Amino acid sequence: MTIQRRLTTLAAGLLAGLLGTAVMVLLMTIGRAWFGISPPPEAIPDRFAPTLDIKTFFDLFGRFGGYNGLKKFGIRSGLGGLVAAGALVGLLYPVVVESARSRRWGPWRSGFSRLGVGFVVVAALVLWIATLIVLWPVLDTNYRGLQPSIAQPVTAIWLLLCYAAYGAVLVLSYRAITRRVAEGEETRREDVLPVGEPIARRAVVAGAATVALAVPSYGLIRRLYDQATFSYDGTVYSGPGIEPIAPNDLFYTVTKNVVDPDVSKRVWRLRVDGHVEDPKTYSFDGLTALQSVDQETTLMCISNAIGAGLFSNANWKGVPMATLLGEVTPRDGAQEVLLHAADGYTDTFSIEKALDPTTLLVYEMNGEPLPRRHGYPVRVVVPGLYGEKNMKWITRIEVVDHDAKGFYEQQGWGPDFEHPTRSDIFSPRWRRGRNDAFTESFRVNQRATIRGRAFAGARGVESVEFSADDGQTWQPVRVDYPGTRLTWVFWSVDWRPTEPGEYVLVSRAVDGTGAPQPTEAVGITPMGARGYHRVRATVEG
Repeated sequence: MTIQRRLTTLAAGLLAGLLGTAVMVLLMTIGRAWFGISPPPEAIPDRFAPTLDIKTFFDLFGRFGGYNGLKKFGIRSGLGGLVAAGALVGLLYPVVVESARSRRWGPWRSGFSRLGVGFVVVAALVLWIATLIVLWPVLDTNYRGLQPSIAQPVTAIWLLLCYAAYGAVLVLSYRAITRRVAEGEETRREDVLPVGEPIARRAVVAGAATVALAVPSYGLIRRLYDQATFSYDGTVYSGPGIEPIAPNDLFYTVTKNVVDPDVSKRVWRLRVDGHVEDPKTYSFDGLTALQSVDQETTLMCISNAIGAGLFSNANWKGVPMATLLGEVTPRDGAQEVLLHAADGYTDTFSIEKALDPTTLLVYEMNGEPLPRRHGYPVRVVVPGLYGEKNMKWITRIEVVDHDAKGFYEQQGWGPDFEHPTRSDIFSPRWRRGRNDAFTESFRVNQRATIRGRAFAGARGVESVEFSADDGQTWQPVRVDYPGTRLTWVFWSVDWRPTEPGEYVLVSRAVDGTGAPQPTEAVGITPMGARGYHRVRATVEG
């Protein structure tokens, strides 16, 4: 084979591979945007994130600019990997075809051979099977809310369709590009490959087709990007203006997803099964027809640092999980509930906690249907446990007879996920840093009102105290919002400094059992932050 011929076939194969990749990416994007099917660039990070230890996980945050930066890197890398794989198979295809032609392996026509087709079929099947093996733990993800048992085969079949479409477009477009046309008729000489103007024109057409297919893909990707979580993931609720009941749009938000589920209430079902006598499936209407309760509950993220605002309170309406478990009858030996969500997220807590009447499957938040970002149509609220256990977009409750591990628990978080007693200061405004300090100065003999909050999970808050001398002396505070046993408490105290200088203001709480707030400062990993919140105040004469 001449160098010119070799380069021509490789160029044709590359173009055909890119055209096939454009079709494959378009189908994957359609599957994600319309049917909630998670494509490999999105599913692979979800598959491997739980396998990372906590240190590596946070090191990646630092390297890529936080969780959102890491998410963007994962999607870009996944799309780049698809394009690279499609281009590589495209480059290999003409090598196989030309080998078949030169060795007379089976019937051959310009740009087409049984061996070449066989190569593409095998490549697509190998890629599909490898994808299923790698993504099996998250293959039941469906962002429209399909039941996991249905989502798994739907995802597998859709991926097969995507890979098959790639292979078919690769074979047909390569043949179209390399087919010899002379004086209006196809020339079928086996020893000649055209390298002139007809191929150049077809190559331009193939390139134009690739670009044309990229346009709708870009449009759908852009639509998904507009819905992405980057604008609200990590939303905190803190500062002087916070209220006892957080508005829905200001309620703290943390999500692992690039684009959160957009669950269809008509499609959504909740399956309760596993180690039970009588598994059941509930539609949304079936669930909401059950006896409901209204409950005020505070949620807080395990990653909430002392004094930070991944922390909010709301009124919830829903059905006790105990009601559903009572209908399916857990068998002897039931140990935990393993919860599954539409976004592939999983988590667990004890069967005793699941049967607690305060553990709810909620569908309203502050008198409104759950917002999408907070778990529409149904989420779990489990008082006393960190936010990661209060799962959104829940689709399945699986009762298990062993110690199962959830998404983040696999990284090494825990094993204790109960809230320690916490208290902090949120007003006047202060800046976070190595030494937290108020952004404004105080005046000697001028009264300042210090406001804060305290929280003790599901144990309630018995009392709060304030100190203006870094804990050497303490005084009681006013309780402005007592909340309930399941919520935070808002407090305030009047402080009138008598001398100029630097002061360290600090608060502490006692929970409903009489246990004091932990004094030792502990970081957020692996069981949440503990210790006193200290804020430095400058008093001017």
